[in-house]
Order: sequence, then structure tokens, then C-alpha cells
Amino acid sequence: MTVHIGAKKGDFAETVLMPGDPYRAKWAAETFLSDARLVNDVRGMLGYTGTWNGHRVSIQGSGMGMPSLSIYANELIRDFDAQTLIRIGSCGGMQPEVKVRDVIIAMTATSVTTPSSTMFKDVNFAPTADWTLLRNAVAAAEAQGIRPHVGGIYSSDTFYDERPDLNEQMVRHGVLGVEMEAAELYTVAARHKRRALAVLTVSDHLQTGEALPSEDRERSFGEMVEIALAAAFA
Repeated sequence: MTVHIGAKKGDFAETVLMPGDPYRAKWAAETFLSDARLVNDVRGMLGYTGTWNGHRVSIQGSGMGMPSLSIYANELIRDFDAQTLIRIGSCGGMQPEVKVRDVIIAMTATSVTTPSSTMFKDVNFAPTADWTLLRNAVAAAEAQGIRPHVGGIYSSDTFYDERPDLNEQMVRHGVLGVEMEAAELYTVAARHKRRALAVLTVSDHLQTGEALPSEDRERSFGEMVEIALAAAFA
């Protein structure tokens, strides 16, 4: 048990999927896991453990933004021995070839700043995904008939961004999409020698203004969860 996670030792599996929304954690656990049980509800940040194809899996909400994600990733690793952490979440598309409902598998995550930035002083650390998880996720997506976008994303520390010039530079440099957590997840995982990946569904687009209707989200997000589970246990 920690300040933010009210579970007991052994309640969490070594593989943890981390959506930002705790209710998405509930939906994913009830939809994809067998014998899912609630193991954490501190502050309403729901976490579940069950099995998928015979493999023990946990799904724990991380909250919005890198500071919140950092709390849960650190405690899951430090106190519950999580070995593989996969973010499953939504993102905004930034390139014209990236469409709403598409899947992005994040190879790298650029950021302006993260909770871990002060550790590096003058060094610009490059947060990257675990190669094996990345390769497995691409293979899993292709096996489902999905052509994922694989490359760099931008982890923003603001949702209501007033820097169009910054977004323009991200687009110019080939960044596929924007979200708010992956850069810190990749950094924390690197620090503790754990595996991390972000598999994202494009829910809206910064250039076109298109957004995924709420009634379509569960079906589209389901593909992302299936890819993440297959990647973890390939």
C-alpha cells in the first residue's frame, strides 16, 4: 500500500496497462480481462487485475498529465514490482496522413519539460520506447489488419496550449501526435530499467479540427488495448 495506491503486495501483475481515465481502466478490464477484480480505488483512480489469454494483467488509471502519471508509474515500479508499463490513451493527430481513429505507436516522446527534467541538468534526455515492445506492437497491429503510424510524439504539459508556433515546429519535424504522459513514462521506466510503450488512438486532429464521436470511441479504443496486450506477451 502506498499514499496513492491502496493495494496489497501481489495485487498488481508485472504487466500494467495505464489509461489516463480511470473509467477507461474499468471499461478495459471488464471488456478484455477474465476474472477482473478491483485492487485500487484511492482518490477514484481505479485499478484492476485479471487475466488475458492466461496471462496476469493489471489496468491502472494514471490521471491526466505527466506529474500524475509519474506518481503512479513510480509507485507501481517501486512498491509493486511492475516490469512492463504500457500507456493506452488518446492523442491529437498532427500530420496530414494521420487520421482520426488511427493508431500511433510512439517510438520517442518529445517534451518541453517533464517532472524528471531537473535530474538531467544540462542534458536533454531522449525518452524512447522499449524496442521489443515496439516491435511486438507493430506486429500485433499488422496481424489485426491495422497499419499503425510509428514514430515520434509530443508530450505536452498543457492541454489548453497557446503556442501555435510550437505546434508548427512539431509538425515541421514530423511529430505524429500530441498527448500528455508518455515522455515521463519512458523516462521513469529507463531510470528503473523497466519496459515501457505508448499505444495511442487518434481521437481528434489539430489541423483539421475533426474529432471522434463519443459513441465510436470504445470500438476504436478497443483496437489499441488489443495491440497493447498482444505486445506485452508476444
